[in-house]
Amino acid sequence: MKLLLTSGGITNESIRSALVDLLGKPIAESRALFIPTAQWGHPMCSPESVWKGIAGRWEGESALTTLGWRSVGVLELTALPSIRAERWVPWVRDADVLLVDGGEAVYLSHWMRESGLADELAAMPDLVWVGVSAGSMVMTPRIGAQFVDWRPDGGDETLGVVDFSIFPHLDYPGWDENTTAAARRWATTMPGPAYAIDDQTAITVVDGTVEVVSEGHWEHFDAPR
Repeated sequence: MKLLLTSGGITNESIRSALVDLLGKPIAESRALFIPTAQWGHPMCSPESVWKGIAGRWEGESALTTLGWRSVGVLELTALPSIRAERWVPWVRDADVLLVDGGEAVYLSHWMRESGLADELAAMPDLVWVGVSAGSMVMTPRIGAQFVDWRPDGGDETLGVVDFSIFPHLDYPGWDENTTAAARRWATTMPGPAYAIDDQTAITVVDGTVEVVSEGHWEHFDAPR
């Protein structure tokens, strides 16, 4: 897949341009599927927040579903095990982009595997994955214990599609746990390289090449020695 890993979504023109480059065509000609699943695993999320994500009603944040897509559908991963793959796999194959909302990354990782989506994605090299927060973190090997809310006594392992970890919402106003100092402490607990990114920053990954797209603030951390 082609990855656009964001903290806050499509929040500025640089990130939007990166999205169009990955799609290889205008947003208005692209079919999107929105995945809200990660929200169900996070204690701060609710049926109302899931609706806001689907309807594009997040105040002060980028709304993934209202960018002007040719079409937008909802793909709920917890439902897929009850549906034959012959039905839902074509939905994914017909999409140009998956819009993956934030929430709890370990929960999302579980349902990507349980649903079979993680296996299917390996055969879709032209599909674009746009992650927000946990929707980006799920592609990393580890997220750090402080980001685990679904099963606090469990592990923090995620899919490991990329070899680096992500600390999202860097220096977000009013979030003391997301300061630069907190990110630097977090990085020392990660086994490999890591990035801390604010909501004006994204990371693209195409054929193993990693690039940072930013109109904000970010930091890169080498693997601890």
